[in-house]
Amino acid sequence: MATGASSSSAWAVSLHARSRRCRWRSRTAVAVAPEKPAAAAVRVRSPSSVAECGLASMWRKIQGADDWAGLVEPLNPVLRDEVVRYGELVTACYEAFDLDPTSPRFLKCKHGKARLLHESGLGSAGYEITRYIYATPPEIVGRGGGGGGGRWIGYVAVATDEAARRLGRRDVLVAFRGTVTKSEWAANLMSSLTPARLDPHDPRPEVKVESGFLGLYTNERGRFSHGSCREQLLKEVSRLVKQHETEEMSLTLAGHSMGSALALLLGYDLAELGINRRADSSVPITVYSYGGPRVGNWGFKERCEELRVKVLRVANVRDPVTKLPGLFLNESLRRWGAAAGCYAHVGVELALDFFEVKNPACVHDMAKYVALLKGQHSIFKEGAPADSGINWAGKAAVLLRKKMEELAWRPDTALLSQVGILVQSLGLI
Repeated sequence: MATGASSSSAWAVSLHARSRRCRWRSRTAVAVAPEKPAAAAVRVRSPSSVAECGLASMWRKIQGADDWAGLVEPLNPVLRDEVVRYGELVTACYEAFDLDPTSPRFLKCKHGKARLLHESGLGSAGYEITRYIYATPPEIVGRGGGGGGGRWIGYVAVATDEAARRLGRRDVLVAFRGTVTKSEWAANLMSSLTPARLDPHDPRPEVKVESGFLGLYTNERGRFSHGSCREQLLKEVSRLVKQHETEEMSLTLAGHSMGSALALLLGYDLAELGINRRADSSVPITVYSYGGPRVGNWGFKERCEELRVKVLRVANVRDPVTKLPGLFLNESLRRWGAAAGCYAHVGVELALDFFEVKNPACVHDMAKYVALLKGQHSIFKEGAPADSGINWAGKAAVLLRKKMEELAWRPDTALLSQVGILVQSLGLI
C-alpha cells in the first residue's frame, strides 16, 4: 500500500466524507492496503438495518432529503449502489460520444435513443431515453458557428414501470458527459463570475455562476436548432413532470466534470422556476456530481440550499479539477468575511482518495471513480513505488495554478486554448 513508508504498491485508496455541518474541518485520509480488498474502497455500514429497509422504502433519504445524514460516513451500501448506478449511466455518455471526424455522427451520439443503453452494457438499467441534449460552446457562437455548432452533451431518460416499482418512484434522469472538445475547454476555463439571471421575474443579481458554464447552458445552437441546451432541458423535463404528475417522482441530474456543472445549473434552474412544484408538494431534485468543479459564488450556494436542491459531490481529493475555478478565491475565505465574491462548492462531499503513479490522468477519470466505489481495485496498476519522488498529481495542480494565474491577467482565447490543451493532455477534465 502506498503510504510513504511502504513501496509494495503504486496507489493508495481511502474514503472520508464532509458535510456542511463540518465545513471547516481539515481533510484527512486513511490509507488502505490493496492486499485487503474487503476493507479497501469504502467503509460500509452493517447490513442489519439495510436488509429491513430497501431502496424503495428509503429512496427519499438516498436522494438527500436529510442531506445524507448518517449515510455518508460510514457509507451506506444502498447509497453506494445508487452512486455507482448513476455513475455508470453517466459513463455511457462517454462511450457513446462519436469522436471520429470521418463519421456521419461526428460529435453526436453513435446510437439511437432506443439502443444507447443497450450498446453501453446498461440494457437492464430500467430507463427509457426520451431525448438527446445538445450544447454549443461560447467560442463556437462567437465565430458564428451556426446550427452545426451543437455537440451531443447527454440525454434525458425516465424509469420504466418495472424500474419505478423497484426504485419506489418514477425517476427522471438527466445525464451529462464531461469536457471532450477544445472549444469546451475554453468555456470551462473562463473563470469569471456573472449573474445567472435565469428567472426573468426575479433576476437575483447576487446569485452568480461561472460565465463559461452559463454560456454552454444557455447558448443557442443556431437558426435551425431546437434551442439552447437550457431550452431543450426545461421543455423535456417539464413534459415528463406533467406526464407523471399523479405519481411519486424524483428528478436526478448526474454528470462528470463539466457535466456536473451543467447538472447543478439545471437543478438550480428547475427549482428557481418552480418546474418541480406541485399543488401540495415538490418533486425532489438531486444532483450527483462526479469530479465536479465549483459552479457559482456563495450567493448561488445559499440559494440552492434555500430551494432544497440536494447535491452529493463525489470527489477525488487528489483531483485538481475539483479545486477549480476559484483556486485561491473560494469558500475558505468565508472565515475572514470575504466569501461574497468567491466561488463555493454546493452540497455534501463524498471524498475518495486514489492515484496511480504511472498514469496521473486517473485522478479525474470517471471510470476510476465508479470502479473504486464498486471495489474493483485491480484496475489500479501496481507499478513504481509510491515513494519514487514523482508526485504527478501535485505537478498537474502546480501547472494548472500557474496557468490560471496567467489567465487572471491575460484572459485571451489563445491562452485559454493553451490551458485547454494542457488539461486535455493530462486528461483532467
